[in-house]
Amino acid sequence: MLTQLAIASLMVVIVVLMHLTGLALLIRMLRSHHRLLLKMHVNPLALLICASLGIFAIHTSEIWLYSGLYLALGAATDFEQSLYFSTVTYTTIGYGDVLLPKPWRILGAIEGATGVIMLGWSTAFLISLLAQLRLLSHDWLSPGLQEPETKYLNEERSAGR
Repeated sequence: MLTQLAIASLMVVIVVLMHLTGLALLIRMLRSHHRLLLKMHVNPLALLICASLGIFAIHTSEIWLYSGLYLALGAATDFEQSLYFSTVTYTTIGYGDVLLPKPWRILGAIEGATGVIMLGWSTAFLISLLAQLRLLSHDWLSPGLQEPETKYLNEERSAGR
């Protein structure tokens, strides 16, 4: 059990550092093109798509790292099984149709906890990016900018019709 905990702890450190490095590179890439993008009038949605794909690549590499570990430890019989188990564990889907052998179950459980935290971190990153790109401000939240039908109904109500 101590071996599992040691390996799991090392993997958590590696995954957190991978995630931090990946997000830092993503931020650097987005910032380095910021002035150029403003001059080119690039759609903010294009930046959001690039950031989303970057985050997806980060998560994919983390899942593959765990998959490689399961293969190296002999906890999975082949690559497909290890990748499948790692993906459903990291994303906390946890179908339960593929299980690790008893000596490595704790490692799988810690991968699930790590995945939840990394996915949450990525979600917070995307929300922050949305706020910075001002994609969270909707016109429909402004009282002066209403749909024509709503505006017409409100005018009728105030006129007493």
